[in-house]
Amino acid sequence: MSLFRKKSIEDILKSTSDESQKNGLAKHLGVKDLTAFGIAAIIGAGIFSTIGKASADGGPGVIFLFIFTALACSFAAFAYAEFASVIPVSGSAYTYSYVAFGELFAWIIGWALIMEYAIGNVTVAISWSDYFTSLIANVSDYRMLEWLCTDYFTAKANYMEVYAMLSSGITLADVESNPDTAYLVEGFIAYGSAPAIGSLKIIFDAPALLINVLITILVYRGIKESRNASNIMVLIKLAIVLLVIFVGAFYVDTKNWNPFFPNGIKGLLSGISAVFFAYIGFDAISTTAEECKNPQRDLPRGILYSILICTVLYVAIALVITGMVNYSELKVADPLAFVFEKVKDLEWLAGVISVSAVVAMASVMLVFQLGQPRIWMAMSRDGLLPKAFAKIHPKFKTPSFSTIITGCLVAVPIFFVDINMVTDICSAGTLFAFSLVCAGVLKLKVENKNYNPTFKTPYVNAKYVVPVLFFGSFILIYIYDKATIDYYLKYESFNAFLTKLPLYTFVSVFAIITWLSIKHNFSLIPTLGLLSCFYMLSQLGYKNWLYFMVWLLIGLLIYFAYGKNHSKLATQNNNA
Repeated sequence: MSLFRKKSIEDILKSTSDESQKNGLAKHLGVKDLTAFGIAAIIGAGIFSTIGKASADGGPGVIFLFIFTALACSFAAFAYAEFASVIPVSGSAYTYSYVAFGELFAWIIGWALIMEYAIGNVTVAISWSDYFTSLIANVSDYRMLEWLCTDYFTAKANYMEVYAMLSSGITLADVESNPDTAYLVEGFIAYGSAPAIGSLKIIFDAPALLINVLITILVYRGIKESRNASNIMVLIKLAIVLLVIFVGAFYVDTKNWNPFFPNGIKGLLSGISAVFFAYIGFDAISTTAEECKNPQRDLPRGILYSILICTVLYVAIALVITGMVNYSELKVADPLAFVFEKVKDLEWLAGVISVSAVVAMASVMLVFQLGQPRIWMAMSRDGLLPKAFAKIHPKFKTPSFSTIITGCLVAVPIFFVDINMVTDICSAGTLFAFSLVCAGVLKLKVENKNYNPTFKTPYVNAKYVVPVLFFGSFILIYIYDKATIDYYLKYESFNAFLTKLPLYTFVSVFAIITWLSIKHNFSLIPTLGLLSCFYMLSQLGYKNWLYFMVWLLIGLLIYFAYGKNHSKLATQNNNA
């Protein structure tokens, strides 16, 4: 079918080579730069912001969630590394899916990656703004006006909630002193004090918009400038993270680690989107393939090195902050700064952490802002987007139009989005992309005799492991947690069914992959990558699945309205 027409590896390499000879991207990146880009992308909002929510939900045991997520990402990283070594082009998962599954899936992945890179940067920009305003308040007497530090809908929701409390007799001081409601006060003040045009309140996150503009300008200027800025920022934040771990270790009270799983496995898994969000971004390295000096060798190394380094740091940080304060206190926007503010002798370090967080999250935005335009450039080369998206700036050698559009796409949602919703939807899009990349490696290994990557994942036959995991997991759950099986087998209502549907889907996929592993002798690592990523996707909740499906539906409408008829493969077939 025309919807599933594929591109061969040979055609991709030839067309990319021809494009490079005409007006290619500048090649400045080595393995150290790629590893730095990976660290820049991974260590950001996750370690300075969302780790607090995950720790509050899961307690000290959140370190196991970090380890599990790291393993899942590492399995996916092996798949990315293989693809990057055999198809060293800027399209990343989009191009890999084009080869493995065909055009329709390639479009879906390209559309899903907008969630990871462009929409994900909305979350990073808002987190950056939180730390920036906190830093300004700590080092000066200036205070940002509340209506310039949040989005409209969050401010309105917070205002209505606090107003209801005040109407019931609770004072504003009580709301502010209660750790469960204190975060509502800023939105209440923002909505109440904001200027208005008619009945419309003017509320927006000015610092988030500012950093988006600055990063977009830097990325527009060139890969060399972006690389230099990234390397400097990575050195700064690594130094600060290591300082936090070293100093904080002396103030750990092991009593805070008891209980280790205060809310059980369910509470632990509720933080999965926050923890996974802490890892996304390593795949953005693969979008710089055409700017690497030796992509076949350096891309796989950069991807895997960055995940390994960041996992060690994440686990150490989680142990330190849950050891310094009780896990229940960590549901704050700036958990690292918060825990050191609690220690009188270390208040100075809270200010240093705020500075490093500002640097760290700027570096995340930099890498994400690099990734999205290069995906669009690849899609435009294939005819799925207008030619303007593939335009390379004659002086700066960057995809100029795509970079500007990416900046705009990040800027607009900053005015109205809820950071928690964006985090979950972003994680859904990324996990879907990771799953398809892992599945693509398995498919090519079975079907394509020309698939011969220079980087090869160690082979272990999955048929000896995956069936054991499939049946063993049910046996263990039946023995130790039979109530869970009873819950999922019991039909209560349609809404309850929808809540359980993601896990039903995962179990079905698990069964299919188990059968295919036996039939085709799948490689174990990409198989585990597919299963673990899909499992995490099933834990995001049916509402996030619904939002993601709506997003994909919008993308499909664009594909059928434009991309399907303008595709280069479609044009070639028509000419033939």
